[in-house]
Amino acid sequence: MSTEPEPTEKTEPGTRGAAPEPEGPEGAPGETTDGVAASAGGGEAGAAGATGGPGDGADASARDSVAESGDAGAGGSAGAGESADGASAGGGGTEAAGGEAGEGVSDGPAGGEEPETDAGDSAGLDADGAGKAQPSEAEAELAAQRLERERIARRKAEKQQPVDSGAKLSGKAADLLAAVRAVESGAKPAAAVFSEPEPPRRPAQEPVRPRPVSAQATGADGVAGPVGGPAPETVEAVQRVLAEGGAPKALASQVAAALGEGADEELRSDPWQLLRVTGVRPEQADGFARELLGAECAPDDERRGRAVTVWLLEQAALAGHTALEMPALTAALAQRGVPDADAAVQSTIAEAEALVFQDALDPTAPEPAEDDEEGAERPVRILVGLERYALAEESLADGLARLINSVPKEDGSAEDWERAAASAKGSAAELIRAVAAGGLVLHTGGQASLTEPAALLTAARGLGLRAWAATHSPLGRDRFGTLLQADRQGGTAGSVPSDGAAHEQPRTRPVATVAGLLSGAEGPGRDGDGAFDLDLLVVLDAPQLDVETAALLVESLPDGARLVLGGDPAVLWSAGPGRVFADLLAARICPQVASRRPDPGPLGELVSGIGIGELNQVEAPGKEVVIVPVRDAGEAVHRTVQLVADSVPRAIGVPAEETQVITPGHGGAAGTRALNAALKERLNPGPGRFGGFDPGDRVAYSPAPGRTLPGIVVGADADGLQLTCAGDPVVVPKERVEQSVRHGWALTAHQAVGCRWPAVVAVLPGDATQALSRPWVYTAFGRADRHLSVVQGAEQALPRAVAEIPAKPRTTRLPVLLRTQTPTPG
Repeated sequence: MSTEPEPTEKTEPGTRGAAPEPEGPEGAPGETTDGVAASAGGGEAGAAGATGGPGDGADASARDSVAESGDAGAGGSAGAGESADGASAGGGGTEAAGGEAGEGVSDGPAGGEEPETDAGDSAGLDADGAGKAQPSEAEAELAAQRLERERIARRKAEKQQPVDSGAKLSGKAADLLAAVRAVESGAKPAAAVFSEPEPPRRPAQEPVRPRPVSAQATGADGVAGPVGGPAPETVEAVQRVLAEGGAPKALASQVAAALGEGADEELRSDPWQLLRVTGVRPEQADGFARELLGAECAPDDERRGRAVTVWLLEQAALAGHTALEMPALTAALAQRGVPDADAAVQSTIAEAEALVFQDALDPTAPEPAEDDEEGAERPVRILVGLERYALAEESLADGLARLINSVPKEDGSAEDWERAAASAKGSAAELIRAVAAGGLVLHTGGQASLTEPAALLTAARGLGLRAWAATHSPLGRDRFGTLLQADRQGGTAGSVPSDGAAHEQPRTRPVATVAGLLSGAEGPGRDGDGAFDLDLLVVLDAPQLDVETAALLVESLPDGARLVLGGDPAVLWSAGPGRVFADLLAARICPQVASRRPDPGPLGELVSGIGIGELNQVEAPGKEVVIVPVRDAGEAVHRTVQLVADSVPRAIGVPAEETQVITPGHGGAAGTRALNAALKERLNPGPGRFGGFDPGDRVAYSPAPGRTLPGIVVGADADGLQLTCAGDPVVVPKERVEQSVRHGWALTAHQAVGCRWPAVVAVLPGDATQALSRPWVYTAFGRADRHLSVVQGAEQALPRAVAEIPAKPRTTRLPVLLRTQTPTPG
C-alpha cells in the first residue's frame, strides 16, 4: 500500500461545514493499513460501534451500556438503512451521556437514518395527487401480517409446553416536536439505552403471494408504498388531547397511527402512551402526563412503569436484542426514575405487554430429582421480551427444526448428486454433498467463495431441482446473477464481477432479493399452500437476516425443501434484532462448510487479516490500497472530494460514478451529510428543485428499515421522486421522500453492506474513533473490488479497534430454543 503525498495540482478549497449533532455511526471508522499516523481533528464525536448491545447473559455489560446512555435516549433510530446499517439500522453517536441511534441502525432507521431534507424544499413535488391513495401491495402485506401472526399463535397453542408469560413539557412543546422530527429526519438520532440502537423493526410480511398491484405502487425491490393513514376525525381528536398536554399537534397523526381507533381516549387515560411515538423520551412523556393528570401524576404510577418498561424493550430491540435479562431491565428502569422496577416489570407482564422466559443455562443438564434434599434447581436466566420477537424466534426455531429433522425430497439419485459433486472442486464439492444429504446447511466465506453457491445452484438445476438464490440487495442480486451466467458458460466462476456492470445483465437468472422473494415481486412465486414454489433456496448475505425476516423465510419453505444460509460471519450484523447466522453457527446443529477460497490480491489479503484481528501492511504495486493522512475533519472532506472527482479516475481509471464513499455516521463534520453536500457541489451542482434533489444526484433510498438501495435521481412529477435503482425504475411518493431518500455519494457501512463497488474511499475522521470496531472496518474495507483509499484521521484508534473491539454481543433466545428442538450432533 502507499501513502498519497500532498497534491501538487490545483485543487478546490476544503469544505468545512458546521458539525451537526453527532449521529450514531453504525460501527467503527476505518483504519490505516500501514500505520501512517494523522492527527485527530474537528467535528463531534461519533458513537460507539453499531454491531450490537449488551450480550447474552452479560448483565454487567447491559448495565454498563445503560449507564453510558444516561438520559439522552430518544426513542427509535433515525434514518434510512442503518442502526446498531445500521441500525439502522448503526451505533449511536454520543451526545451528552447517551449513544444515539444512527446508521442502521437505519443504516437506523435500520437500519440508516432518514434523509435530512427541508420540508419546504419540495418545489418539484406538487401537492397535486398527494392524497390519492391507490390500492398497493402494502395492503396485501398488512393483511398477510395478521394471518402470519395468527398462524404462529396457533402453532404456539399446539405446543406441549407453552411459553409462560406473565400542561407543558419539561421544556417547550417545540422541544418535543424537534426531538421527534430529529429522529425521523436523522438530524439527531435516538439515543440508545442499550449501547447501539438499531432501526425500527420491519413488519412481518405476507406468507402467501400478494395480490397483483400496479407497477407504480410497487418498487423494483418489491416493497410497496404506505397505505392510508388514520382517519381525519381520529387525528383531530388526538390533536385536542395533545394541545391540552402542551404537546405539538403535529404529533397527532403518529399517535393515531400507533394507538389506532380511540387513540384520543387511550392517550387521555394513559398519557405515557406518548412513548409509542418514535423520538419521544420518558422525560417528555412525564411532562405531558403532568399537564393532563395534574396532582395524580406520580413517578410510581403503574401506567408509567409499564410504558417505560415497553420503551426500554423497544430500545433494546433497536440495539439488536430480542430480549433482556431481568437484572439489566430493572437496572435500566431504576435509572429512568421508576421507584419499584420489579413491580413495573410484573405489571407489564400481567397486562400481556411483555413476556417472561426462564431459559436453562444448560438445557442438556438433567432435571433435579424430586427427592433432592438440597432442593437443587437447574440454573436459569430470566428474560423479558416483546411478544413479536418472542414469537418470531420460536417460529424460526420450529421451522429450522422441521428442516433438520425432515427428509429432503428425493430429487435426484445419490449417484447423480455425487457426479455433480465430483465435477466441482474443493469446498464447492463439499457444499454439494452436504446439501444432498440434509435439509439445512451453513456456508461461510468471503467474496471469492460466492463461486461455491453458484456451482451448487447450477448443479441443482441440472438435476431438475427448482433452485433459487436470494440476496440482501439488488446490487448483490445482479452481481450473483452475472456470476451464475459465467458458471454456466464455462465454469469460470473464479472471477467475481464488479457491481459496475452487473446491473446491465438481463434478469432471467434464478436469483432474487430477500424482500422481493417475500413480497412475491421476485422469485418463483408460491404454491397453493402459500409456500415458495421451489426445492432449494440459497440465501446469501445471511448475517443480514433479523429474526422476523428469517422466520418468514423458513416458514415459507415447503416440506422437503432444502435451505442453505451463506455469508461472511465477519461483517456487520443485521440492522434488526437478533443474530440469526451467528447463533446457528454457534449452535452446530447442522452441517457447516467453510470455504477455502481466499479473496485475491492486496485487498483480499488486507481484509482477511482484519477478519482475524490483524491490520497488516500489504504490498500494493498497483495502488490497490492507498492511505491519505488528514489532520482534521475539514481536510478529510476536502481530500475525499479530491479523490472521488480527480485522483481515483485519473490514477486508477475508475470514474466517480463507480466510486463509493463510506464513513462511520451521518452527523459530524465528516459524516455522510457533510460529505454528500461537498460531493454534490463538485459532481452535480444544482438547486435541489425536487425536494432537495436534482436529476443525476446519487441517492440512498430506504424502502424499509434496515435496507438501502443506491440509486440515481431521474426526475419528479405529481406521483413523486423518480429514481433508478440497480437498473429498475422506482417512484418514491412525495410524502415519503424526506423520510426515505438521502444523497448517496457517501454511505455508512450498514447502508453499504451487501454491495460492492470498483473503488471505495473509506473516511475515518478523528472525531469518530469511538465508533471503531473490527466488524465496521472489515465491512467498509471489504466493499472495494479494485481500489481502496483510506482517508485516515483516526491515528492509532484504527489498529486498536481491529485488534481489540469485536462485535458486541446481543441477547437472544434462539440458541436455547434450537438446542431443545434439534438433536445433538454426534
